[in-house]
Amino acid sequence: MFNGSGVAIVTPFKEGQVDFQAFDRLLDLHLENDTQAIIVLGTTGEATTVNHEERVALIQAAVKKVAGRIPIVVGTGSNSTEIAINYTKEAEELGADAVLVVTPYYNKATQKGLITHFTAIANATKLPVILYNVPSRTGVNINAETVAALSEIENIIAVKEASGNISQILEIRRLVPADFKIYSGNDDQVVPIYSCGGNGVISVSANVVPRAMQRMCRAFEEGNVGEALELQLKYKKFIDLLFCEVNPIPVKAAVSIMGYIENELRLPLTQMEVANLEKLKKEMELQQII
Repeated sequence: MFNGSGVAIVTPFKEGQVDFQAFDRLLDLHLENDTQAIIVLGTTGEATTVNHEERVALIQAAVKKVAGRIPIVVGTGSNSTEIAINYTKEAEELGADAVLVVTPYYNKATQKGLITHFTAIANATKLPVILYNVPSRTGVNINAETVAALSEIENIIAVKEASGNISQILEIRRLVPADFKIYSGNDDQVVPIYSCGGNGVISVSANVVPRAMQRMCRAFEEGNVGEALELQLKYKKFIDLLFCEVNPIPVKAAVSIMGYIENELRLPLTQMEVANLEKLKKEMELQQII
């Protein structure tokens, strides 16, 4: 599994349909800029409003285009264990390299329930499984002790940590095996999580600044902590603006400003507020992104 910057890639739409030509352009962008992994059908990919036929086609397109050059990680989580298992089996059949499985949302399972849920999914596949902890969206946190218990399962190999709780992440690092990977789920915490023994980021910002996110990770890994921190601080305001409205509203606006996609979302997501869009454009100009 990868170290460094993996992009949680947006799903481009055009006139209500998935824009596969634009998706192909985005994949080229990441291959050319040394992104370390492509994460398809995550939160940023609007997986909850992509239908089954589109899911299959997106996975197939990514696997075919990337052709084994970097890992393709597919979001297969659901608040139904049965559906998550089916999505995971399907991703494996379609050639994915790993799956990213979000905590069951709305149900608010207990820690025992989380262990049972993730264990059932891991036992249904030979693929590496990355846990995804994002309590701000799901309403439930995966405790450090729960991550440690799940890390004993052979193919549960990593966690994407988007709790924002550095103390919890330190505790995870203390409890899990040395080869268990911790990815930042927050773009403004890449360097802090690396300093806690992290291994990279599953990034929203990489949709827009893939080279910068890749370099931030590589610099830290090479021991150039000052350079990594400089990049983290340089893009701090830009990252904040990418999350001034719910993801992926701002990032799709940013990628459309760059000319790669149409600025189209699926309901219930709506267009970025004009005032926030102007701030985003101004920052992108300042950072010479456009």
